[in-house]
Amino acid sequence: MIDTSHGQDGAEVGAQVAGHDPVKWHAHWKLEKRLGDNPDAEPYEVLEGDGNILTYGGISNLWQSLIGNGGSGALEYFDNANAYIGVGDSNTAAAATQTDLQAASNKLRKAMDATYPIHTDGTGSGAASIVFRSTFATGDANWAWAEWAIFNASSSGRMLNRKVEALGTKTSAASWTLTLTLSLS
Repeated sequence: MIDTSHGQDGAEVGAQVAGHDPVKWHAHWKLEKRLGDNPDAEPYEVLEGDGNILTYGGISNLWQSLIGNGGSGALEYFDNANAYIGVGDSNTAAAATQTDLQAASNKLRKAMDATYPIHTDGTGSGAASIVFRSTFATGDANWAWAEWAIFNASSSGRMLNRKVEALGTKTSAASWTLTLTLSLS
């Protein structure tokens, strides 16, 4: 007598990867133009817009800071002691490889206003953000503004991002305050 049996071993494993939304980088800028150097004066013009380009040096600095390698030399933090908004008169297209404003001579980096940058964690809104703000007094940056960027030093250092946008021509009769809100959601 021959016994015959057939068996089958097997296992089935299923995994489902839930879809995810990619992280979104958003840059919003606001320029307030005031007559004189009075920061409490009502602006005579307000311009707002969106967009910029992150630079390779700026992205690298963010990653280095994330793993604790920031705080010295070119890897300074973008805090109140080190952050600057720079403006210039070049309309050269923005590129991720750039390390400075593209203006040949008409460019200036201005330190943060008191208490800036400001961080919000996005609790409830879904968008964590950092707000940078610098005021350019009547004696500062009197030329056609065509580009802006955020830096972590008054010279050299790292440029986080750059935007090319015609914002008008500043004169010594006015002070201009540029506010930049960068967010991730």
